Amino acid sequence: MATKTIAKRTTRATRATKATRARANGAKKVAKVRKVTKANGAAPTLSPEQVSEVLELIKGVNSVELKLSVPMVSHQATIRAIGLDPVEAQPRQAFFFDTPDLALSRAGLVIRVRRTQGGTADTVIKLRPVDPATIDEELRKSASFKVEVDVMPGGFVCSASFKGVCPTKQARDVTTGAAPLSSLFSKEQRAFFEAHAPANISLDKLSVLGPTFVLKAKHQPTDFDRRIVVEMWLYPDGSRILEVSTKGLPAEAFQVGAMFRAYLARIGVSLAAPQQTKTKAAMDFYKAKVKSDLGGVVPATMQ
Repeated sequence: MATKTIAKRTTRATRATKATRARANGAKKVAKVRKVTKANGAAPTLSPEQVSEVLELIKGVNSVELKLSVPMVSHQATIRAIGLDPVEAQPRQAFFFDTPDLALSRAGLVIRVRRTQGGTADTVIKLRPVDPATIDEELRKSASFKVEVDVMPGGFVCSASFKGVCPTKQARDVTTGAAPLSSLFSKEQRAFFEAHAPANISLDKLSVLGPTFVLKAKHQPTDFDRRIVVEMWLYPDGSRILEVSTKGLPAEAFQVGAMFRAYLARIGVSLAAPQQTKTKAAMDFYKAKVKSDLGGVVPATMQ
């Protein structure tokens, strides 16, 4: 029994070391993302150094997702230009889970449960940024585990995600406090969380952040040969983000990227607007809400 306990502790220590190295290497890469090449109001582009970074990253990923967030003033015009019928959109509820001071967010961990109309829900434990070269090969054998590079105008980030599914009623029970959060995640997902979460933080002690209402539509444009995804995230404070995205295999990432940019330009969608990810917008909102709930006092761990 003692030998098994020591072996288990050694495995956890090894995972923790790998997690720290993955975050450190990934953080070095993402720090460079903030250096955006932009001139005369033109759309931001990746610098030669960033292009090299992306080329290196995509060698170890499953897919590349190309994203663009559209400014609020252009939401209606963009939807019309794409030719999307609003009734195609599927309503969803997105719940995030974190400590009150967002310790997981600072550690690069995203815990999300998403309820979808139709009786299903999906779960994800996501780590970003990561360096694909540091990912455990055993993890890559799971069909539920994916490594992906997200590319937006002027920036990119690599993430590792462990996904799962569950009945939507079970997800609702968790978000209302009637069931423990850990019951939604598989054994493998829980192990991934334990390997990367800060010490002494457990799934069942996390706070519910949300819901955030989401409208998602998959659409095939008549003048673009790939399916695109359009998502509208409606935040509790009344703000919203419209994101247009498409995916490609690593080997075709730059070709698809060029085609996607040309398509967006052709329908009049600007690539020069400031970009913000959906998850970051949600975390910024909830961080502000925590501050408000505490009477304007920000915990030292959130500063």
